[in-house]
Formats: sequence, C-alpha cells, structure tokens
Amino acid sequence: MNDMHGHEHGGQERASSESGWGADRAHHGHDGHDDHSGHDAHAGHSPAMFRDRFWLSLVLTVPVVYWSSHIQELLGYEAVGFALSDWVPAILSTVLFVYGGMPFLRGAWREIVGRLPGMMTLISLAISVAFGFSWIVQLGVLDAEPLWWELATLVVIMLLGHWVEMRSIQQASGALDELAKLIPDTATRVTEQGEREVPVGELRVGDLVLVRPGESVPADGIVREGRSELNESMISGESRPVAKAEGDEVVAATINGRGSLRVEVTGTGDDTKLHGIMRLVEEAQASKSRAQQLADRAAQLLTAVAITAGVATLVGWQLAGAALDFSVVRVVTVLVIACPHALGLAVPLVVAISTKLGAEGGLLIRDRRALEQARLLDTVVFDKTGTLTLGEFRVVDIVAANGLTDDDVLRIAASVESDSEHPIAQGIVKTAQDRGLDVPQVEDFQSIPGKGVAAVVEETRYHIGGPALLEAEAVEVPDALREAADAAADRGQAAIFLVREGEAQAVFAVADAVREESRDAIRQLHDRGIEVAVLTGDARAVAHAVAEELGIDTVFAEVLPDQKAAKIEELQAAGKRVAMVGDGVNDAPALAMADVGIAMGAGTDVAVNAGHIVLVRSDPRDIPRIVTLSRATYRKMVQNLWWAAGYNILAIPLAAGALATWGLLLSPAVGAVLMSASTVIVAINAQLLRRTAL
Repeated sequence: MNDMHGHEHGGQERASSESGWGADRAHHGHDGHDDHSGHDAHAGHSPAMFRDRFWLSLVLTVPVVYWSSHIQELLGYEAVGFALSDWVPAILSTVLFVYGGMPFLRGAWREIVGRLPGMMTLISLAISVAFGFSWIVQLGVLDAEPLWWELATLVVIMLLGHWVEMRSIQQASGALDELAKLIPDTATRVTEQGEREVPVGELRVGDLVLVRPGESVPADGIVREGRSELNESMISGESRPVAKAEGDEVVAATINGRGSLRVEVTGTGDDTKLHGIMRLVEEAQASKSRAQQLADRAAQLLTAVAITAGVATLVGWQLAGAALDFSVVRVVTVLVIACPHALGLAVPLVVAISTKLGAEGGLLIRDRRALEQARLLDTVVFDKTGTLTLGEFRVVDIVAANGLTDDDVLRIAASVESDSEHPIAQGIVKTAQDRGLDVPQVEDFQSIPGKGVAAVVEETRYHIGGPALLEAEAVEVPDALREAADAAADRGQAAIFLVREGEAQAVFAVADAVREESRDAIRQLHDRGIEVAVLTGDARAVAHAVAEELGIDTVFAEVLPDQKAAKIEELQAAGKRVAMVGDGVNDAPALAMADVGIAMGAGTDVAVNAGHIVLVRSDPRDIPRIVTLSRATYRKMVQNLWWAAGYNILAIPLAAGALATWGLLLSPAVGAVLMSASTVIVAINAQLLRRTAL
C-alpha cells in the first residue's frame, strides 16, 4: 500500500506536458528517406489557365467543324462559301494548335528532358502528327483528307479534361489555403500604455493580446485572464466548443466564443500549431506511396506501349494497302486513346482527398506509406501513461462506510485536499470537479509531514492520509475499507483514507486514470480483428490492472525505455504488422521501429517527429479511424488503377482498327472523348472517398 503523503506512487510514469509541435519538422519517410515527388505533370499550370484556354478554343473550334468538308458530308449540309473559306479550318486549327496545345507541348518537353515520357508526350505526339499531316494535305503534297476538325476537337477535349482534373486536385488540397485564411490580419496587443491594434506579424513571444468574443486567436498562447469557449474544429476536428480558463493553452486560428480572453503569446508565424499542421499536410500530399510508385511505372510502361502500338499501326495498315490518311488517323487515335492520364491521376487524387479527410478529422499523415500499411495491421501496441491513461491521478474507486455515499465522502476529501499541491491530492480535487460536486470551504488546513493532512470542513475536523496516518492516529478501520485498500494495493494503486474522530469514513483508490475514450478505442480495434497490447515501464500489477479494465490482450510491463523498440521488433519477427502508439521521448525509438508509428498530438516534439501519423486530439479512438481511412483509401486506389489500366488494355486495339472489318472505327475526337471520360470517371470515383465515415 502506498503512503500518500510520503509522496510515492508505485513507480507510475509521468506524462510529459510539453507541446507536441515545434517550428522545425524533420521530413520523415517511413524508411528514413525523403520522397516528395508527386503528380507534377501540371507544373506551372492552374485550373484558371486551362479554363480560359478551353473556352476560347471551343469558340474557335465551332467554325473549324462547320467548314470541315468531312462534317458537311457526314451531316448532309453545305457550308456558306466565300473567298478562302476552304482555309478557315487550317488557319483556326493552327491557332488552336499553338494556343490550346501549348500547355501539352511544354509539358512534353519537360518529360522528354527529364527522360520520363508520359501523358503530355502522348498528347503532344497526337496533336503534332495531326497538325503536320493536315498541313501536308492542305498544301497538296498528299491527296487525302486533312484532320483539322479532329485536331481542333482533340485540343478542346484535352483542355476540358485537364481543367476538370486540376479543379478536383485543387479542391482536395484547398484545405491548406482555408486553414491559412483563419489567422486574422491584426491583433489587439495589451501593454502598460493600453490596448493597440497591430499587424499579427508584429507579435512576439511574451506579448499579451486581447481576444474579444467572436474573434479568431491570432497566435498560440496561454490564457492569463478570462474564461470562454473556443471552436477548435479546424485544428482538432472536435465539433464541440472547448472550455478555456486561466492557464489553458489556445491555438492560433481557433474562434473565441462569448467571453473575452487575455492571452500570452507562446508561438507566432511558422511556430504555431496551425503552421505545423499545414507543413505536415503538405508533406503528406507530396510523399509518394508504393501504389503511386506502381502507377508511375505503369504510366511510363503504357507510354512506351502506346508509341510502339502507334508505329505498329502505321506500318500494319500501310502493308495492308490502306490509304496514308487512314493510317495516320489510326495512329493519332491510338496515341490519344492510350494516353495514361487516368492512370496518372488515379492515385494522386485519392492521396489528396484522403490526406484532407485525415486532416479534417484530426489525423495528420506524415508518411503516405504508413497510411497504406495501416490497412494490414494486426497488432496495435499502446504506451500506457498519457496514451491509454490521462497521465494524471484520479480517484478510480471509492468505498464509503457508515451509510455515506461516494459523493458525500469525495466532496469532503476534495475540500480537505484543496490547499495541498501534492499530485495525488490534486487528483482527488480534480475528480470532484469532474463530477461537478460542490466542494465546501476549508478551514485550519494543516500538513502532517510523512502522514497526511488535516483540516476543518463544515465545523468537523478530518484527516486524510495513508497507512502511516492510520498507525500514528490509531485509526479504527472497518473491514470493508481494509479489504478495499488491500485490493487497491494489489492493483498497484494508492489507498487513501478519510478519517473523522479516529474512525475511517472512506477509502479512495487513486491511480493514473484510464481515459474514457480508451475503452471504445480498444473495442473498435477488436471489432476490426486487431490485437491490442500495452507496453509500459510501470509495475506489472499496475499494467495488468489497466489491461484487465480495458480488455487488452497482451501486457509488456517493467520494460525499460531502451527496450521498447526491441519489443516491437520481436512482434515483427513473429510475423505481426505492428502499430505503436505513444507520446513520450522514450517512445520515439519504438514509434520509428513500428510499421506504423502513431504519435499523440499532445506528446513531446520527439515523439511527434518519430511518428508517421499524428493524432491532433490525442484521442485513442482515432486509431481505428486510421485503419478505416487506410482501407478505404487503398480500395479507391486499386479501383482507379484497374479502371485506368483496364480501359487502355481494351481501348488500344480498338483505336488501332482491330474491328475495322466489322465497320467499327474510332476517330481521334471520339478517342479523346473516351480518354477524357476515363479521366473524369477516375476523378469521380476518387471523390466518392469523401463519403467514408471515419
């Protein structure tokens, strides 16, 4: 049994209260390497640019199609004739090739210079072949039909497809811009001379700022005066307002409620938690998963296949005796329809959306490959203190005598302990506060070194203490209380007695309290078929008590800090896919060793930097949500890859004219429609990921 006022607590670990965010973030990959390459085919482009070029190109395409002899013959009409009307399609298509096709030509040049030919190369080949062939025909070098209307419609459809794609990606990534807008431009700085409105950029650590009702907090800080409730949903995903009072931390960009707060600035600019979140989201959206690497390789392979197929199509039809214009049209159609655009979009768009979903839900994904691994997890290992538990003492059990209720004895005990600064005493006080009890005023408080404390509450003198107090005061202890104290000791908990007039009135079992959220988190993990273990340096009795209360499968207790990573390695050697959840400096090696390292957002900077995923809310219930997001994300990636690749496998032979004998031929414009449709379908399927209930 632990003696409370000897100030010992069974070797309980203490959780760090340091902020989990710093100004410097290591670019941390799952294998220790930086990898921030991504879907950069549109480097230097914007949705607005593609939109503007699309609309102007569409206007220019209308007369090209109208004066096309092929379209006139197909639809049975005769266009209005005038001098040089036969040159209208050629002139306008040339403008379209230069103006509308320039983004693709520049993109192709970057791909060729980078020795990574891809979708831009194919599009450029298609429109360049059509352009060159059509001018040869227009100038009378060859007797064939030019491809002006096919070229024009191809450029228009490609611009439309890229506009839709870039809008989708920008919308998925727009959370970063929205977060940045939440920080106000000015702040009210409070000095000895009074209040003064200043630009937020002038704030420095140590400044005192006034945050009025309804205003956004301009910088990270600590409340020095006032009470209010803040909307922190944009940072933590928590929809309910969070109460703030003196001594509580506040975060930049959160929105104040009805009260006024005076806040001492602790972080500004890039040192705020908001900017830390933005950096992590940017890293996550830039990091490349294994599925993305597979898609990139497939896109490069498909480019080579398409070019080879185009050459083979030209040679094959010429050997078969087909007209040159027919053969060139087949080549252009193959190059267009085989463009790996959908394949290149399949994974990056899912990555952008899943990263945004995670950030909105308080899950900051620092390493995409870790999220990909989360779907395969079969074991989650928790650090105990500050992770499964609060890292603070609370009363976890009460046994009262003489017909008193739990609330009766707790309010008296909290009153007696209210003037004590001892952690266990504060745990009793906080438990009473958590229950909303009305704690009476204390009088004549007295500390009894090594034994406990005494005070007068409601005109009655009480003592509180452990075994040393019972012995010194010859306290009479009812059997029920003694049995409860022994049971608490067996669980590694401190047994604290409330004494009145030489008789024990109640015993309180005080321990590092289990988070209420932990029970639900472990139940959800079990529902997903995942085993749960606890890894702690605490005593076996304490660890097993927590495990029994929460239904944890495996206990690793009395593990030294430098042995935690070895335990993770042992599980991996046994064939387990392991996630480690922790918040302290001593958890960092284990977090780095695990297949998925999950750091509690309220933990130390070291733990957060070692983790692959950060829980902003420090809520263990977010861990099952990681698994759900991982499985849903991977499912969308696979669906998109199969759609994009499968479409090309079927489309290339069709574009080459494999069914020409049966009269089934595709024009380049139809090929462009099908290719763009494939891209749009992939984009829509990725957007459906937003429906995932985390």
